[in-house]
Amino acid sequence: MSLSESDLRAAIRREMPGVRADLERLVRIPGVAFEGFDHSHVERSAEAVAELLRGCGLDTEIVRHGGQPAVIGRKAAPAGAPTVLLYAHHDVQPAGDPGLWTSDPFEPVERDGRLYGRGAADDKAGVMAHVAALRAFGDQLPVGVVVFVEGEEEYGSDSLDTIIHEHLEELRSDVIVIADSGNWDIGQPALTTSLRGLVNLFAEVRVLKSAVHSGMFGGPVPDALIALSRLIATLHDDSGEVAVSGLVGREGASVDYPADRFRHEAGILDGVDLIGKGTITDRIWTKPSISVLGIDAPGTLVAANALQPSAKAKISVRLAPGEDPKSAFQAVRDHLEKNVPWGAQLEVTLESDGLPCVIDATGPVYDAARAAFRDAWDGTEPVDMGVGGSIPFIATFQDLFPDAAILVTGVEDPFSAAHGPDESLHLGEFERVCVAEALLLKNVAETLTK
Repeated sequence: MSLSESDLRAAIRREMPGVRADLERLVRIPGVAFEGFDHSHVERSAEAVAELLRGCGLDTEIVRHGGQPAVIGRKAAPAGAPTVLLYAHHDVQPAGDPGLWTSDPFEPVERDGRLYGRGAADDKAGVMAHVAALRAFGDQLPVGVVVFVEGEEEYGSDSLDTIIHEHLEELRSDVIVIADSGNWDIGQPALTTSLRGLVNLFAEVRVLKSAVHSGMFGGPVPDALIALSRLIATLHDDSGEVAVSGLVGREGASVDYPADRFRHEAGILDGVDLIGKGTITDRIWTKPSISVLGIDAPGTLVAANALQPSAKAKISVRLAPGEDPKSAFQAVRDHLEKNVPWGAQLEVTLESDGLPCVIDATGPVYDAARAAFRDAWDGTEPVDMGVGGSIPFIATFQDLFPDAAILVTGVEDPFSAAHGPDESLHLGEFERVCVAEALLLKNVAETLTK
C-alpha cells in the first residue's frame, strides 16, 4: 500500500527529532577537505553518513578516487518504478576566524528558530533531508534510490568526474535531485533553473628584484601594490559594470528582487552604492561578475617602509549561462595583459574553472516537483530562480545522463550565511523541505511508474 500525503506529513513530523539530532552530530564533525586541514574528520564524516544510509536499508559503500571519500547508497526500484538519484555533500567550508562567530562553529546551537553551525545548512541539512524522506517511507519506498554524498564539493570536486565515470551504471537514474541550493525566501519554495559558471585565477605583478627603501627610491619606482591596484581597477567601469570585453552576459531574469531586500539580505552598509547596471536578478544570475578574493601583501602592522617587489591577487569571475570558461579565462587574461601599468611584469595563472548551466524545467517530473513544493508550503507557488553561485558538476550530470530530469533544490534561505560566519538553518523551513522531498518521491513514482 502506498503512503498518502497525510501519512508522509505525519511520518516526517515523527522523524524530525531524530533527524535534527543526527544533523547536529554531523555538524560537530569539522570535515574540511581543503589542504592543510585534518582530513581524518572528513573520513569520520563519511563514516557517519554511511551509517545513516545503512540505517535506511540502503546497500552502502564509501568510495574514493584520489580525493576525499564519497558515500554511495542504493536501494533497487520496485518493478516498473523509476530510480531517483539524491545528491548532497558532507564536507564543509573552513570556519574562518572563530571570533566572528556568535558561538562555536562546530557546536550546533539553536537561536530564534535557527540552528547555527558550519554545515548546518550547506550541506549537511541536504544530506539529512534525503535521510528524512527515506525514513518517512520506511520499507514502503515507491521508487529506487541512489544516494550520492560527495566529500570534497567545497574544495572543487577534483575527483568527482572519476567517481561518476567509475560508478556510472550504479548512478544511472531517471531523476536527479541535487539538494545543494536554496529557496527564494522563508515561506517561498523554489527550483533552481540556472547557475553561473566560475573562473578563479591569480594575477601577479613584479617590478623589482627585491624590496627597496620607500624614501630612497619612492617616486620614480612603481611599487607592486600600486601597480596591482591600478590593474585591478581596470576590471570595472565607473558604474561598477564589468569592463572586460568578450565576456557573455544577457538580460531577462523574470523574478522581481527589490533592491532594498537585496541590500538587507547582503548586509550592505548604509550609504554604500550597488554597482553595475540592470535588474538585481540580471546582475547576480545572468551577467558576469568579477571580485577580488584576496591579495598577497604585507599586513599593515608588519609592513616596513619599503617598496614591495611583487604583489598577487586572487580574482574570481562568475560566468553567465552560455559562457565557456576557457574563453572567459582568455578574455580576462588578455584584458589584464593589455592594461598592466608601467611595463610591470605580469603572470596570470588559472586556479580552477567550472561550467555554468541552464535547466529546461518543463515536463511531468518538474510538474511533480512543483506540486510537492506547493503542498509542502501549504499552497504557495514555487519560484523558478537562478543562482549567482556555481555548481559546475551539474553540467557533468547533464552530459552523462541526458535523459534524466535534474531538479536542483536545497535548504538554504537568504539568511543562511553559507560560507560565512554564523551559518544557520531555519528549522521550520527545514521540515517543509523534508516534507517536500518525501512528496516529490511519491509524485515521481506516480508519474513515471510503468
